[in-house]
Amino acid sequence: MLLALNIGNTNVTFGGYDSSGQRVFASRFYSDSALSSDELVYKLVNMLALYHIQPRDVDAAILASVVPVLTSRMREALEKMTNAPLMEVGPGLKSGVRIRMDNPAQLGGELLCAAVGALQTHKPPLLVMNMDTAATLVAVDAEGSIVGGVILPSPALSLSALVRNTAQLPQIDMELPAKRFLGTNTTDCLHSGIVNGSALMLDGLFARCRATLHAPDAPVIATGTLPASIRDACATPIEYNGTLILDGLYSIWKRNVKK
Repeated sequence: MLLALNIGNTNVTFGGYDSSGQRVFASRFYSDSALSSDELVYKLVNMLALYHIQPRDVDAAILASVVPVLTSRMREALEKMTNAPLMEVGPGLKSGVRIRMDNPAQLGGELLCAAVGALQTHKPPLLVMNMDTAATLVAVDAEGSIVGGVILPSPALSLSALVRNTAQLPQIDMELPAKRFLGTNTTDCLHSGIVNGSALMLDGLFARCRATLHAPDAPVIATGTLPASIRDACATPIEYNGTLILDGLYSIWKRNVKK
């Protein structure tokens, strides 16, 4: 089994793929930069056990990470857990996607993997968004090349900062749809602002990106922690795939593995 792992700022996501390329499970845990390699082993082994998988079942692994402090610890954890060879997303690894940016090495591994995953099922041009602590959006042109993107705070981060820095604003559950556009109490006003404001902002970003690509119908594929309430509030259709990055990791591994 191939174990694919992605370390993001909010979550560590991981999944297993069998010899035919079928995903057999996918899971996640909180990306805590204080975790030691032993603690990572503990989490991985116990979460694999939930799916009746033993470390000895893992015969290959691939890792992408945007959290350097956890990258080396995860590498150590995998060495302790299994003798399987580890492949890491980075310079020199073939992805099949051209990166037409000033410094391709600055593109986060998870965004590259998300784009690779999206291109397995969609024809370019297209837009790919990953929602983590930051909301990141990349544009893929008609030739299948990543040509640029935007980075902004995620709705969850914006809400957290707003609640933390104001005296009387309550925490809300963004997973729930806003009751009405014009709230009639503080909670509903905040809920509408976060859900509908985020949706309107994303619609504007999608429209500008599509115009820049000269592709008014370019599909939008999203992954990460973008709540369904915000996706549903967007006028732009959004195809959500919670395992997009993992599927991209599998595709990159398959492209680079020695036959």
